[in-house]
Amino acid sequence: MVTPRHKSTLISASSTYSLFQLSFYNITSSRIQKIQAEMTHRALELMSLPPDESLFLLDIGCGSGLSGEILDEMGHIWVGVDIAPSMLQVALEREVEGDLFLHDMGHGFGYRPGTFDGAMSISALQWLLTAPSSHPSDSPPARLTRFFTTLYAALRNPSRAIFQFYPESDEQISLITTIARKSGFGGGIVVDYPNSKKARKVFLCLMVGSGRYSGSQDGIQNADQMEVDQSGLPKGLEGDDAMAEGKSIAFERRRARDTTSGHGKKSKRKVVDKTWILKKKELYRQRGKEDVPNDSRYTGRRRKPIF
Repeated sequence: MVTPRHKSTLISASSTYSLFQLSFYNITSSRIQKIQAEMTHRALELMSLPPDESLFLLDIGCGSGLSGEILDEMGHIWVGVDIAPSMLQVALEREVEGDLFLHDMGHGFGYRPGTFDGAMSISALQWLLTAPSSHPSDSPPARLTRFFTTLYAALRNPSRAIFQFYPESDEQISLITTIARKSGFGGGIVVDYPNSKKARKVFLCLMVGSGRYSGSQDGIQNADQMEVDQSGLPKGLEGDDAMAEGKSIAFERRRARDTTSGHGKKSKRKVVDKTWILKKKELYRQRGKEDVPNDSRYTGRRRKPIF
C-alpha cells in the first residue's frame, strides 16, 4: 500500500493526509479499497472474534471509513477516531454507520474502562513515531505511552487489539512493543510474507488478560482455528508474491460471497423498512446533518407503481 513517508519527525498525520491522501484516495480508490479490505480481513482474522456475534469495536485511524464498511457488513458496532478532518468528511459522505470522532490518538483516550470488545488499526500506528512539536510531552515515547496505557484501560478482559503498520526499522518495532508491554499488554509482532518486498505486512497483535491465543503449537490449529508459534502468537502467512496474490483473491471472493449470499450479514441490511429508515434518519440528526426529512405516517410506506 502506498503511504506518505514522514521525512521529518516534526510532522503531523493531519497535515500530511490533508495535502496528500484526499486526492490519492479519489484517484486510485478502487485499488486502495482492495488493499484496505485485505488488511482489514486479516486483522479481523487475527482478532479471532466469536462468530455470529455483534461486538463493540474501536477503529483507530479510521480515515475515510473503508475498514468500517467491512465491520458494518459483519454486523459489528464500531467507533472510529482519526486526526484528519478531511478524511472524516469523506467517511461522512460515504454514510458509514459507525460513530466518528476527530481525535489525536497520541493524546490517549478517555473512554470508560472495559468499553470495547476489541480494537483494530490499519496503517496508522506509525504516526505515533512522529512528534508534532519539540515539547517533551510530544516525543514518540510519551505519545506511545499515553496511547497504549489508555487503550489498555478501554478494552475489556479478555480482548485483543490488532495493528497493521509500516515500521522503518527494527528499533521502531522494539520501541513500540516495549511500551505496549509496559502498559499491560501481552503479545508481539506477526509478519505476513516476510520474504516478499511487495506483499510483506507487519501486524502488532496485543492481548488483554486472558485474550491469548490458547491451544497447541507446531502447526496444529488452536481453539481459535489458527496456527500459533512457540510464543503463543499466530503464525504469519508465508510464501512469495504469487501466493500473496492468491490470498488477496481469496479475500475478495469471501467478501463477495458474504455480501451476496443469503447467509451474509450485509444482505440483512438491505431490507429497507420503516425501522431501518427511522434509524438512519436519527443517526444523521445526531451527526448534525441538515435537511433530514421529518418523520410522518408516510415514512417507509411503499409507493404504488405509476402507470
